[in-house]
This record gives sequence, C-alpha cells and structure tokens, in this order.
Amino acid sequence: MSNLEKHPIEQALDDAPLTPAPVTILEPRDVPLGGPRAMSVRRTLPQRSRSLIGPWCFVDHYGPDLVAEKGGMVVPPHPHTGLQTVSWLFAGEIEHRDGVGSHAMVRPGELNLMTAGSGIAHSEVSTAATTVLHGAQLWLALPDDSRHSAPMFEHYVPEPVAFGDATVRVFLGSLVGSTSTAHAFSPLVGAQLDLPAGATIDLPVESGFEHGVLLDAGDLSVDGEPLAPSHLAFLEAGASTIRLQAGARDARLLLIGGAPFGERILMWWNFIGRTHEEIVEYRADWQAGASRFAPVLGYDGSRLPAPELPGVRLRPRD
Repeated sequence: MSNLEKHPIEQALDDAPLTPAPVTILEPRDVPLGGPRAMSVRRTLPQRSRSLIGPWCFVDHYGPDLVAEKGGMVVPPHPHTGLQTVSWLFAGEIEHRDGVGSHAMVRPGELNLMTAGSGIAHSEVSTAATTVLHGAQLWLALPDDSRHSAPMFEHYVPEPVAFGDATVRVFLGSLVGSTSTAHAFSPLVGAQLDLPAGATIDLPVESGFEHGVLLDAGDLSVDGEPLAPSHLAFLEAGASTIRLQAGARDARLLLIGGAPFGERILMWWNFIGRTHEEIVEYRADWQAGASRFAPVLGYDGSRLPAPELPGVRLRPRD
C-alpha cells in the first residue's frame, strides 16, 4: 500500500530508548487515504514515542470496511525504495501488480511480500468480488547491506499450527516450531494468532527481539495490560515469553518483532533512505520515469505523482 498523505512528514528513525515499562501501549491515529469515499487506516507505526520495532517501521490497520460505502482500495502505481511491504488480509481480496512483472492476489491468511530494494513500483486494487475489506499493511526497513538489492516478490501461505488453545500462522521468521520460507533480511518474526475467549497462553519468543502485538478484534491483555483493537502493545527486548489472555470475546492479533535495528533511517512518503540527498534522488527518478522504477504493466490508469518535498532539508525531528 502507498502512503497517500499529501504532506508526508520526513522522519529519521532509530531505536531511541523508551522509559522502561513492561508493556507500552501505542495508540493509533486515523489517516484518510484520498477523497471522502476513500478508505481510512489506523496507523500505529511510526509515531513520536516509537519509530521501529526491530526492522518493522510502518503498521497500518484497516477495516472491516464495506466496499459499497468506502469504495475499496484503489492505489495506482507508486514507488518504494529500501523496504519490504507485507500485505496481510483478514477479509476481501486485493490484486497486486508490480514492475518486476508480478501479478498476484492478496487473500486472507496468505502473505504477499514485496522487496523494493533499489526501487520498485506497484499497484493495489480490491477486486470486484470484494464486499468487505479488512487487513493490515506493514513495512520492513532493509538493513544497509541489503537495501540496494534487486527488487522481487514472494507469495507464501503459512500452515496454521496449534499452540495451546491458540492457532498460529507464521508468515515471517520462526515461532512455536513453525518457520516461514519467505525471505527476511534481518532477524525478525511476523505471525497471526487466534485465541478463543477465556484462553491464556505463555508464548515463547526470542529474548533478543523487541515485540509488538496489534489487536485486530476481540478482547485481549498482553502481560496483564488490556489492549484495545487497533492499538499496538510494545515490549522491549529481554523477555522470553509473552502472556496473551483473551477476554469475553475471541481475540485475533498480529505479533511482530525483531532484533533492534541499530541503524538510523530516513523515511519520507514511500521511500526509505539514509540521507536527504537520497530521498531527493528517489523522488526525482520517480517523477522522471527513470529505469529504477519499471512500469507496472496491466494497470489501467495513471500512476501516482509524488508530493512536493518540504522547503527544508529532511532531517530528524527534535
């Protein structure tokens, strides 16, 4: 998914330490993606108090939206650099096309993973058969030694596995003995967990990872802290288990995590780089139709123009 904000804020992201707490709750902000009938998302990363969870640098949660009312997802071809996009659906279907020739459907319980590397363009459009659209879009920052790699696309369907009363679908990394074959460029994990009402599990996790728990639906507490839908619970590295307890309703959640990233990154619009000059170059290449961003074949319509850069040098906020 593109970041469709008309005035995106430049953000230099690193792993600035938080005041130690067992669980930090990150509240979402509503971000409208387009006109009055366009869909809106609830964004929990990045924000001022937390920029990264491992390499995870962007978390949007959307729906369930009635397509007849909201218009569904119609995102024209747009560019990315220096990241991977992670598309994960709970309901609906989205058609993906990109500049390396990929044409795939995003469906519930199936991972679509696009590696932008040195540069890629893609489009995302909900299909005509979709009546309800509901899912999450996440980005992973690529480490410096991999961010100029060739772009590519992967599709992976995780097998659900049982852990206690929970059903676990591991779409990236490894968890509870299940391992994804999708390519990760740094140590990380990504999974959906479904927990029936009243159930509790002590989930074993990598103690060297930071973790985040995004509640999609239902009632949940994370290490004893209540978590509202669309909110993200952040846990610093050090714990070897996370206690997840469902309340009166079944809980569905996403677990993300990874080793602390350890690099400063600059994110503006749909680009991740390291310097102001890189972002300026990426934008100019996109606007000029440079070979870095191959055309998205099969999309019927115009591509998305880049917003204007701010009149000041892109650099960290105070």
